[in-house]
Amino acid sequence: MNYKTHFNGFRCFRCGAEQKADFSGYVCPACGGNLEVVYEWPRVRPVPDWWKEVARRNVFRYAALMPVSRLDLVPPLRVGLTPLVDAPRLGELAGLKNLRIKDDGQNPSASFKDRAGAVALARAREIGASVVCGASTGNAGSSMACLAASVGMPCVIFVPEAAPAAKIAQLLTFGARVLAVKGTYDDAFDLCMDVCAKRGWFNRNTGYNPFTREGKKTVAFEIVDELGHVPDWVAVPVGDGNIISGVWKGFRDLKDAGITDKLPKLLCAQSEASNAIALAFDKVRAAGGTPDWKSVEVAPVQATTVADSISVDIPRDGLAAVRAVWESGGRAVQVPDAEILAAIPEIARHSGVFAEPAAACAWGGLKRAAAAGIVGADEEVVLMCTGNGLKDIASARKAAGEPIPVECNADAAMAATEGVA
Repeated sequence: MNYKTHFNGFRCFRCGAEQKADFSGYVCPACGGNLEVVYEWPRVRPVPDWWKEVARRNVFRYAALMPVSRLDLVPPLRVGLTPLVDAPRLGELAGLKNLRIKDDGQNPSASFKDRAGAVALARAREIGASVVCGASTGNAGSSMACLAASVGMPCVIFVPEAAPAAKIAQLLTFGARVLAVKGTYDDAFDLCMDVCAKRGWFNRNTGYNPFTREGKKTVAFEIVDELGHVPDWVAVPVGDGNIISGVWKGFRDLKDAGITDKLPKLLCAQSEASNAIALAFDKVRAAGGTPDWKSVEVAPVQATTVADSISVDIPRDGLAAVRAVWESGGRAVQVPDAEILAAIPEIARHSGVFAEPAAACAWGGLKRAAAAGIVGADEEVVLMCTGNGLKDIASARKAAGEPIPVECNADAAMAATEGVA
């Protein structure tokens, strides 16, 4: 079942070198930089709805904008088409009149990473891979395990031994071979790279595999599809940088294909305790002028944030992320861990959306940006919720408090509920 794709090759983020669509590597052979997938779009004016198939109930309704030529090999799960929730009460807390939340915690594995995994898995099956493998702090791995299970593909995931128990439980339940590495996410990433190279497995690693970005960009398509236009801002929690570079890729592809005529500004929200991309962006911004991307470096940090999904020493898609924020005219904001934890119940109590710590970082960053006048009160903002709070209930309990113990009688219950309207 071949499908018409406009996928036309690859381009390096750092040096600009291009490769043809049949290139079988993962990174630029000229400089080792990360690659982005490029397309040759049809030039049809006015633009009809060639870019979407409404009847298809997952991200592959946008297959015309994706590098997928075998739709019979895509996973059968409902990945994407997540709700865009109006959040006026939450917006009021930051003085924002037009706030919506893109709740990707409602994906099959409760994570935004399902978008990346769906396209990576389709690619792996198209090229005849026997095993799909990756490193993860939890979400990317549990997503890959979930999707691989849906098609019977063997899956091996490397995680740091400190990954949250809920995410480990998902991995094991979906049947992945899980290796808990004695070390950090970056250690797990490097070990995964080594084993994949030696065994010839399909490497799904974030940043390193350009097809993960092609899955993540689909959130931009859905935002425009539902709103009918491009918002002013998209606020994104950032760790290794692949989500925000994917969001930007999606909006750029829509504009380059002639489907939209506007681009949003991106707000990069990072924990103060895992801030490599924010630091690099601020340095580029302070330098002024047009950056020479060949010379821009994203220096490693020692990440200690409570938000495990964005806890990264070495951002594996850091340069692409810095470029995305800069090219969009956006900004980077750092958020203390205390504010990240406080954001979990604040989002939940004012919108009904339950976010894990990494996702809550986006709200903490947006509040700071609004207070600083970076984001205007009347501007339309989409806040990315990239993972469900059930992924890390320990952090949620720490932020939300404890239940009130009562004796099993009405008088005790009445006393405990005094003051409730």
